[in-house]
Amino acid sequence: MEQNQLSGTAKNLGGKAQEGIARATGDNNMQVRGGMKQAEGSMQDLYGQAKETASEGAASIEDSLRNYIENKPYTTAAIALAVGWMIGRAHRPF
Repeated sequence: MEQNQLSGTAKNLGGKAQEGIARATGDNNMQVRGGMKQAEGSMQDLYGQAKETASEGAASIEDSLRNYIENKPYTTAAIALAVGWMIGRAHRPF
């Protein structure tokens, strides 16, 4: 679990507790602050989830690329040469 997810969950729980106490005491201002803290915690939790998903996706792409390079070194070298030639050719007029 990512650090932002933990912090977000903690803020969300703290906001729920604050809102519950505010309802019991009748403090509307504190109830609103508790709701805002819950929203902040939920957003931070979602950010942590998105960050974790993105890092997993990047790792998957890296593994696929590494596997391709290791299994097809000559094709990889040919692609690298072709890309280098195209980049070098881009600076000269035809």
